[in-house]
Amino acid sequence: MAYLYPIILLSFSNLFMTLAWYGHLKFKAAPLWAAVMVSWLIALAEYWLAVPANRIGIAVYHPSQLKTIQEVITLIVFVGFSYFWLGEVPTLKTLAGFALIGAGAFLVFNR
Repeated sequence: MAYLYPIILLSFSNLFMTLAWYGHLKFKAAPLWAAVMVSWLIALAEYWLAVPANRIGIAVYHPSQLKTIQEVITLIVFVGFSYFWLGEVPTLKTLAGFALIGAGAFLVFNR
């Protein structure tokens, strides 16, 4: 179970960070200062999840593996977010590029 906690926390952390970084793009009429402040508040919640995820995760993963897990989760969350929130359908080139990153993640975990 110790292997799962960091992944769960990083997944939720990434949902918050993706929302903070890209959620405001749907509200282009909002002033920039408001987008920054709301994004900053959302990112604060992200940190409350990411820091414990890494603290717990270091007991069962190498630092490079934790970073790799975070990057793979980022791609998965971003594809879903961009599809459902921004209405962007991923292209085959985008998916192929992400698959290549996934292949790199495979290399990191197979030492």
